[in-house]
Amino acid sequence: MSVVGEILATWRSPAGPVGRLLAAGPREDRSLVILMAASVLMFVARTPDLARRAALSPEVPLQAQMGITLFVMLFVIPVLAYAVAWISHIVLHSLGRPGAAFGARVALFWAMLAVAPGLLLHGLLSGLNGAEAAGTRLVGLAVFAVFLWFWGRGLQLAYRRKDMA
Repeated sequence: MSVVGEILATWRSPAGPVGRLLAAGPREDRSLVILMAASVLMFVARTPDLARRAALSPEVPLQAQMGITLFVMLFVIPVLAYAVAWISHIVLHSLGRPGAAFGARVALFWAMLAVAPGLLLHGLLSGLNGAEAAGTRLVGLAVFAVFLWFWGRGLQLAYRRKDMA
């Protein structure tokens, strides 16, 4: 199935695509591509807000804001994502949940990519209305809740107990 099809399938049933990725076996190259695609889409989602900020306060040019944001999205966010996945693996492992660290990475990285349509909508609203607008904040909270739901369902699948399967 295509990536867009898998993202749409995640919005219908979050565990399906993660289950297929886990069933394919530990492929670190695939998980890294998923993470980088999510990072690129997060950068694209931020550009309308950056353009608005540059237009409203031209002290910091748009190119500088975009350069900093691109650096953060392509270099800092992936490192933080690996750290968060590792911490979630350690926590789940210490709670007695069987599973590999690869499952934690796939669950987090796929949740980051699958929530991209919501992030793009939030970015568009930030560019049109401003990040402080009530509607923009409400959409941001909804996108964050959906991300947590996707991530939680992915972790639940990756760390399910064999006696409960």
